[in-house]
Amino acid sequence: MVKKFKAISENQLTQTVKESAHQIWLAGLGAFSKAQEEGSKVFDALVKEGESIQKKTRQVADEQMAAVAGKATGTWDRLEHVFEDRVARALSSLGVPSKKDIDKLSKRVVELTAVVQQLTEAQRAVEKPAVKPVTKPAAKPAAKAVAKPVATKAAPAAVKAAVKPAPAKKPAPPKSVAAKPVDAATGPATAS
Repeated sequence: MVKKFKAISENQLTQTVKESAHQIWLAGLGAFSKAQEEGSKVFDALVKEGESIQKKTRQVADEQMAAVAGKATGTWDRLEHVFEDRVARALSSLGVPSKKDIDKLSKRVVELTAVVQQLTEAQRAVEKPAVKPVTKPAAKPAAKAVAKPVATKAAPAAVKAAVKPAPAKKPAPPKSVAAKPVDAATGPATAS
């Protein structure tokens, strides 16, 4: 009898397992069918939700990037300023002139060039009358033949010091003086 009960129960067990497997199979087919029908709806809903989350995330990220960029710019400006100060101190300690020093020197060179130009023009003005031949009689003293220096605003003392009147010499005989020009530096030419 145990054998018969075992046989019946094995048959029923097999039948129950077959029925359960069949029901599981049908449930799977139903789920698949349902997923196909509603899957596109669920997919579209998930896409919309993802887009809204992406917009929010992008907005927050842009705000944070702007804040970070502002801080980075300020930091770079401060770092650049510190670097320039340290380089300037190092160059100064080595004796290298700064841009400010070079600008001052350039301005001074321009001023000195203008003064030199004025002195050169004044010197030329003094030398021009001395080069012209004198046609006056030789009886007059040689000191009067020298042109007086032209004073300028820039350096009247320098012009006066540069042009010294020639020492007075004895007048030469009239016949030799009339043929020769008078040199401003040495006076009338003499026959030797």
